[in-house]
Amino acid sequence: MQLDPETCYRGIRARDARFDGRFFVGVTSTGVYCRPVCTVKTPKFGNCLFFANAASAEASGFRPCLRCRPELAPGNASVDARGRLARSAVQLIEEGVFQAGGLAEIAEQLDVTPRHLRRTFQSELGVSPVEFAQTQRLLLAKQLLTDTRMPVTEVAFSAGFGSLRRLNALFHERYRLSPRQLRKNPKRDVREDALRFELSFRPPYDWAGFVHFLEMRCIRCVDEVDGARYRRIVRLTRDGKTHSGWIEIGLNDGKASLEVFVSNSLKKVLPAVLARVKNLTDVCCNPAEINERLGILSAANPGLRVPGTFDGFEIAVRAILGQQVSVKAARTLLGRFVERFGANQLCGVGGLTNAFPLAEEIATLPYAEVAELGMPETRAVSVVEMAKAVANGFVSLSPGVDVEDATEKMRSLPGIGDWTAQYIAMRALGWPDAFPHTDLGVMRAMGERNPRRVLAAAECWRPWRAYAVLHLWNGGNCNGSVSRSA
Repeated sequence: MQLDPETCYRGIRARDARFDGRFFVGVTSTGVYCRPVCTVKTPKFGNCLFFANAASAEASGFRPCLRCRPELAPGNASVDARGRLARSAVQLIEEGVFQAGGLAEIAEQLDVTPRHLRRTFQSELGVSPVEFAQTQRLLLAKQLLTDTRMPVTEVAFSAGFGSLRRLNALFHERYRLSPRQLRKNPKRDVREDALRFELSFRPPYDWAGFVHFLEMRCIRCVDEVDGARYRRIVRLTRDGKTHSGWIEIGLNDGKASLEVFVSNSLKKVLPAVLARVKNLTDVCCNPAEINERLGILSAANPGLRVPGTFDGFEIAVRAILGQQVSVKAARTLLGRFVERFGANQLCGVGGLTNAFPLAEEIATLPYAEVAELGMPETRAVSVVEMAKAVANGFVSLSPGVDVEDATEKMRSLPGIGDWTAQYIAMRALGWPDAFPHTDLGVMRAMGERNPRRVLAAAECWRPWRAYAVLHLWNGGNCNGSVSRSA
């Protein structure tokens, strides 16, 4: 990423939140690096060095600011091929894949050679994957030490370090203090049953609209919206072990951040949980860039986000069961599906007791048993075959994968057409340019009945057509945008 020093300096002088997470400033007179929104006195221009990410700043010898806390900065979304590959690798590093299998495992999942991935990563982010992974672990440990009362040994393992000794050594090397020195005045835990985190975003953020979208699609016993807070049961597998628990997400009053609670039962997989919460809430979105492209379509709601997911397979089943039926009818079917096949969890919260079934659990079911829930057998076949494809690795439903390859493979499965594949790409794969052009709501909002003309008219919204879809579903005015593309 090429950074213009004068533009960056104007950004930090204005403390412009639009630049938060887009770059960091290292101050040579203090040896500290900050976010553009830091409230400390603005340093002199001659004392500033600008970096595209925290890892680059730390690799150059700067320590993270204790006031603005770089570990809380929002991430970045990329749409170009090289940037997308680098961000895909970042996603897997954040989920802890690097710690488990190294660069070779990440390269295999992204279907590239380790050498190509290493070169692309270095070119796009300015640091090696190893340096980036190490910085991510350190920043998560710093966040846990600052925001929780977890024992330091637990912090080390939760952040992905193999030992407390390794954490202590890197803290001394990078930050010039020990973990215990950082925790001179630990905050009191807000809740005894959960850990609290903040996830920053670039305003505006239409949280009310985001929560409403999820509320209309909540599954009985799996997730719920209570006021303006979203809760759900989660389950994920790491190193052959399944971890279950719950998360709760709400808007952090007075700050451009979300407040996230993660149940104590998920301590051992915190990197993966937080990475998935970021995907779900679309906190890496840059509204200014998107709204500039969408024009009049986004004018009424510039803070709209595309709801992602915590579990890609869950979205795939939602999409299949939602084919040619209302949202309400699909929700009813999904409730029966979870009641029959979902695992009851002892670590629930409130009235939430069930986790959505894993692909491996559905892949072994007879078609007829799924069809008994009240759907055509052809749809039951689609659900089971999708589960088999995910379970055996033929289809990956994680953000950052090759979207064209993934959607092509999905369309090769029985009952998976373009609408279903594009919906899954939009929410599970985190693809900002996904566009289900045959969707009746989209066609109605655009005043078109011909899918080809819908695609042609939507060209002006690339590469942010997924956001255009949400605006169209919400009744956005697209007349001006469509006329420009004609």
